[in-house]
Amino acid sequence: MPVNLTPNAIASINGGDVNSKPLVQVMDIKLIGSTQERYRFSISDSVSTQHAMLATQLNDRVKTGQVKKGSVVQLIDYICSTVQNRKIIVVLSMETIILDCEIIGNPKMFTESESMTQKAIPNANSKHPVWVNNFSIPNPSTYNAPNPGLFCAPNSNSRVPNTGFKEPHPGTFGAPYPSNNVQSFQPTVQPSYQPPPNYRNHGSILKNEAPARIIPIAALNPYQGRWAIKARVTAKGDLRRYNNARGDGKVFSFDLLDSDGGEIRVTCFNVVVDRFYDVIEVGNVYLISKGTLKPAQKNFNHLKNEWEIFLEATSIVNLCPEEDGSIPRQQFSFRPISEIETAENNSIVDVIGIVISVNPAVPILRKNGMETQRRILNLKDRSGKSIELTLWGDFCGKEGQKLQEMVDVGFFPVLAVKAGKVNDFSGKSIGTISSTQLFVNPEFPEACDLREWFHQGGKNIASVSISREMLAAGSKNEIRKTVAQTKDEGLGKSEKPDWVTVRAFITFIKSDTFCYTACPLMSGDRQCNKKVIRSGNRWQCDRCNQEFEECDYRYLLQAQIQDQTGLTWVTAFQESGEEIMGCPAKELYMLKYELQDDIRFGEIIRSRVFNQYLFRLKIKEEIYGDEQRVKITVIKADQLNYSSESRCLLDLISKSQKVNDFRPR
Repeated sequence: MPVNLTPNAIASINGGDVNSKPLVQVMDIKLIGSTQERYRFSISDSVSTQHAMLATQLNDRVKTGQVKKGSVVQLIDYICSTVQNRKIIVVLSMETIILDCEIIGNPKMFTESESMTQKAIPNANSKHPVWVNNFSIPNPSTYNAPNPGLFCAPNSNSRVPNTGFKEPHPGTFGAPYPSNNVQSFQPTVQPSYQPPPNYRNHGSILKNEAPARIIPIAALNPYQGRWAIKARVTAKGDLRRYNNARGDGKVFSFDLLDSDGGEIRVTCFNVVVDRFYDVIEVGNVYLISKGTLKPAQKNFNHLKNEWEIFLEATSIVNLCPEEDGSIPRQQFSFRPISEIETAENNSIVDVIGIVISVNPAVPILRKNGMETQRRILNLKDRSGKSIELTLWGDFCGKEGQKLQEMVDVGFFPVLAVKAGKVNDFSGKSIGTISSTQLFVNPEFPEACDLREWFHQGGKNIASVSISREMLAAGSKNEIRKTVAQTKDEGLGKSEKPDWVTVRAFITFIKSDTFCYTACPLMSGDRQCNKKVIRSGNRWQCDRCNQEFEECDYRYLLQAQIQDQTGLTWVTAFQESGEEIMGCPAKELYMLKYELQDDIRFGEIIRSRVFNQYLFRLKIKEEIYGDEQRVKITVIKADQLNYSSESRCLLDLISKSQKVNDFRPR
């Protein structure tokens, strides 16, 4: 069956035609890109060939064999972009018309110079001008000269018959007026045109200001010159200030979701922040264009997109006044709580569960002197596991207070968490970050199914926590060990750390290196905490490259603990150090180094020795230089509650008796 490709399709696309939906043939397919797979095509209209780039959402067409070398395809959605001074066709949507086909014609690589020569010289009956060397000559057939003669270009070596007209001035491009009975047309090649001296540029050529075509977020790529996306804002980050080698700055980001389910993050810096921060509101739909695409920074961007949009001073953000029902309010990727137990630290997850307990909000003093709020609650789901969720800042006052009031009256609501951050500091838990969103008792299907499960008996099913437990008597799933067992059983030498609880005395505390001076500045959402040095009357941080009058004082406590089986060294950082010493590190620092009150300082140190604690320990093997050593870190140090500890010992005795009853005699 003969196949007719669209004539001059390649030239038309290069000329700006993006609506003809031409039939072309795939001449070659190559896989390019190391970090992200992309396919480069060579397409043909049987006369010319052109390089084309396939959008990543069409990669499966190649992988599954729906398009191959020789296939005839119809380009549905496409653009032509200039990359490194050459044009590339970016295919956003296409359909395969014929899968297997022989190569049609003898096409050659298209060049931009052909865009002018492709305009063919008209026939004798045409009234359009002839194009030679990019300049037009009137068609000879349109003249009525009185005398016959040959049409001849000036300055040629051909003899010009006497036709009764004056020859044009040398150096100008002109022609005599021949008669209608012209026998041939053979213009010679002329020198390149030189404009007269009085020619001047009278202004810039107007750019094409037609509205950019709206494309899906999934189709965005750096090869596009003009694009626009229509999407809903699903999350808006806080305005953050930073300092680096280039000076002070500010930044904020927001996340977009379109009707096809594509997501992307948009980031604004400095003066662009002033322009768009108050304009962007969560839930609104915007038309956005004239941004710059850059690779997404996966350390800070959890969205499933390889690119990120950076808005500039020329960017356009227009609010869509009418509600677009085709764009969902939010998109979730829920994970069961049981799967979060194996999730990587600092990964971002969506989770949904029943709120089974809510603790009151407590004030937390940040190291920079600012106070914030923290509230801890627990979620369970049908996977049989529960997890601790920590709310920070404003989440404690709005959603946190509402949840506590519900649980206090015996109502256990469903809570959906969008973009929670996984923490494995002591077991697995989730914390809120600036881009986190909480949905209390939502109405989407996952919430309805979970609510029905809970009311039909799920509330009576016991769940195992994958998070740390803060009860003095210890949690049901805590692992009790002696000091000797931590060594004999080789704890901490696997890929993941071991978490155990040890009841022991403190027998010695190093008093010369009990704390260090730390940087109080915020680095993103966290305090820097890097060690600082004194520079005159000020403190200097090498990481932040700043000086400040006041520093922070953080515990770096090294102590020896001992039980009835042996002794070992442990390290206690800030929070656990305060639990052991009973006072802030700054107070001890002032006593020792500023007031030089060695007597009072020594009394405080001695008062903590030979006290018994329940130590929650993290044991992990680490490399120091060329040596591998097991490091034991105190995560929490609870004063021993003798009543609850006695109950724990009685329970252990009871379990031991049951084991002995089953042993053969």
